[in-house]
Amino acid sequence: MNLLEKKKELLCALGLPLAVGGVSALISMDGMRTFEHLNKPSFTPPGWMFPVAWTALYLAMGYASYLVWRSDRPKTEIHKALKWYGAQLAANFLWSPLFFALGLYLPAFLWLLVLLVLITVTMWRFFRIRPAAGWLLTPYLCWTVFAGCLNAAMWMMHRA
Repeated sequence: MNLLEKKKELLCALGLPLAVGGVSALISMDGMRTFEHLNKPSFTPPGWMFPVAWTALYLAMGYASYLVWRSDRPKTEIHKALKWYGAQLAANFLWSPLFFALGLYLPAFLWLLVLLVLITVTMWRFFRIRPAAGWLLTPYLCWTVFAGCLNAAMWMMHRA
């Protein structure tokens, strides 16, 4: 494979999670604006931090998937790992509309628990193929746990 093809694969791997996150954010934009004015837990980061953190996390996820894709491990193992990656990416996509656009804090929290399981399985599979790829998902897992704490606090503060 030549350098140009490798660069295209890398750009696709980086672009996919950025696109998924971007579309999810667009769908949730009005809810995000409303969220800015809600009573929030004291440990909520400033609003500017979310897009910065998610951009970095999506880039790390994309690079991790690229490392797995380019691995010399058996293709069946790689494809299984990337299927889990796709599942967690789809679950990630749906959380923002649940939380922001629909304001469904409890269902969003329960969905986030599903996402955490999917991230954990993806990390485990990535670690088995390329340890660096698994490590690249660690900040994502940590941030998602933190998001779960925020989500649960929002549900407790705003339940009817």
